[in-house]
Amino acid sequence: MTGAPGVDDPVSGQIANYRNVREQVERSILPLATSVDGWTFEIQASLHHLTLKRGYYVALETESGVRLGQVTDVSMHSERVDMPGASGSSSGVLVRVAVGTGLMLDAEGIPFHDASVRVARPEEVSGWFAMTGHNRALLTIGELAAAPGVSATLDSGGFNRHTFMCGQSGSGKTYSLGLLLERILAETSIRVVILDPNSDYGGLRRLREDADPDLAERYRPVLDQVAVWGGDPDAENPLRLRFAELSTAAQGAILDIDPVGDREEFAALADLLRAAEQGGPLITEPDQLLKAESEGPRRLGMRAANLGVFDWSVWSTEHPSILQELRNPTRRCVVVDLGSLETVQEQRVVAEAVLSTLWELRRSREPCLVVIDEAHNVCAAEPEDPLTGLATGTTVQIAAEGRKFGLYLLVSTQRPNKVHQNVVSQCDNLLLMRMNSQADLADLTSVFSFVPPGLVAGAAAFRMGQALVGGKFFPQAGYVVMGARVTQEGGADIPTTWARPVV
Repeated sequence: MTGAPGVDDPVSGQIANYRNVREQVERSILPLATSVDGWTFEIQASLHHLTLKRGYYVALETESGVRLGQVTDVSMHSERVDMPGASGSSSGVLVRVAVGTGLMLDAEGIPFHDASVRVARPEEVSGWFAMTGHNRALLTIGELAAAPGVSATLDSGGFNRHTFMCGQSGSGKTYSLGLLLERILAETSIRVVILDPNSDYGGLRRLREDADPDLAERYRPVLDQVAVWGGDPDAENPLRLRFAELSTAAQGAILDIDPVGDREEFAALADLLRAAEQGGPLITEPDQLLKAESEGPRRLGMRAANLGVFDWSVWSTEHPSILQELRNPTRRCVVVDLGSLETVQEQRVVAEAVLSTLWELRRSREPCLVVIDEAHNVCAAEPEDPLTGLATGTTVQIAAEGRKFGLYLLVSTQRPNKVHQNVVSQCDNLLLMRMNSQADLADLTSVFSFVPPGLVAGAAAFRMGQALVGGKFFPQAGYVVMGARVTQEGGADIPTTWARPVV
C-alpha cells in the first residue's frame, strides 16, 4: 500500500517550488499601460491585485503627466516563461496575467509606453465629466458604478436623437424608465407622449412619501402637467376614439379588409369617407354602418359585428377623443394607458392612431418625446396583424425622418430582436440593463458600434438597477447605478407569498 507523498517527496517539492516561483512572478507584474496611437491603450495587471475591472476609470501616469482613461475590457492571459529557480519544469512557468484594452478620455493623440496605472479617484472622474458639459439641462439619473459618489448625468440635448432602452425581466427597466421620464419632465420643457401597455406610468402624477425632499420639490410643478388617459369610463380622462378620426388604412385594418383582396368592401368604405367629406353622414361609431341605407355599408357593418368591433369600449361620442388632446394639448405629458383597455385589438388601434396623429402633426415642429414601452408589440420586427403593421410602418417613418420635425423616439423593450430593425438602427442613444442572452448582446454590439463591445458584454453580469449608458446624451459610454425615483412606480412583480412553506 502506497502512502501519500511526504514533505521530503521530490515530486511534491518540485510542485511546491513551481507554485512558489509562479506566485512570485505573478505578484511582481506591475499595472502598466501602453498606447501606440494616443487614443486607445492596452493594459496589464497582476491577478493577485486585480483592481482594474471592465468599465473602471484609470489614471495613467506618463512622463508628461497624469491622463485619464477607461478600461473597456479585461481578460486573463497565460504564457509560459523560462524562469531561474523553477526546477523540475522543462517547459517553464505558466504565468497568468490580467490584460485588457481601454480608451483615453482626455485623448490628445500622444502615444506612451509603460505608464503606471491606478484606479482614478472620484474627484478626477467628476472633474473630467464637468469639462464635457454643455449649456443644457443635466439629468441626474444615479451615480457612476465605477466611481461611487460621482453623479451620472445625461445631457438633455442628446434626446434630440432617438433612444433605445432594453433589459430583461427583473433588470429594473420599468423603474429606470420612470426615473428617466421624471428627470426629463422636471428639468426640460419638451412635450412627452407615453404609450403605456402595462399601466406602469400613471404614477408620474403622484409623489412617493419617501421621495428625496429636494428632488420632490423640483418635480412638484410637473404633477399638474401629467394627464393619464385610461380605459375606465370613470377615469378623469377616459381613453376613447372616434371611428371617423382614423385613417382609411386603419379603418380597413379594423374591419379586416384588404384593399386588393376585398376590393368592393374597401371601395364602399372609401365612398363613405368621401361622402362624409362632402357633407354626407359622418360615421363616428362602427355600429352606424348597420343603419346605412345602401347595401355596401351594411355589409361592412355585418363584418364589424362578426369581428366584435362594436363591443370595443374605446368607441365613444360622449367623451373627448385622445386624438383631440394630441391635436390641441392641454397637458404637457400624456400617458396613454393601453394596459387599461379590455382587448389587445383596442390597444393596437389606439397605439396606431396615436402614432399616426403625431406623424400627421409633424409639420408643427413642436418638439415631442414619443415613448414606446414594450416596443416589440408596437413596432414589431414581424407584425402579426394589419394594425400592428400600420403602427410599425409609422414608427419606422418617425425613426427615419422624425428628428427634423422634432419627433424623438424613446423605445423600450425586453426583446430587442423583436423590434423592427429600421427602428433600432436609427437610435443614437443606448440604455442597456441586464441582458443574459448572448445572441441579443451580439446584435446590440453590431448595431450600437459606438459602444465598446467589452462594455456591452458586461451587461450579462449586471445587478438590478445597473445600466450601460452611451450615445449622444453621455460623453463616454459607461456603467451607471440608477438612482431613486420621486414618483410612484408600477410594474412591480406579484409577491411570492404563495412560495412560503405550507404549515
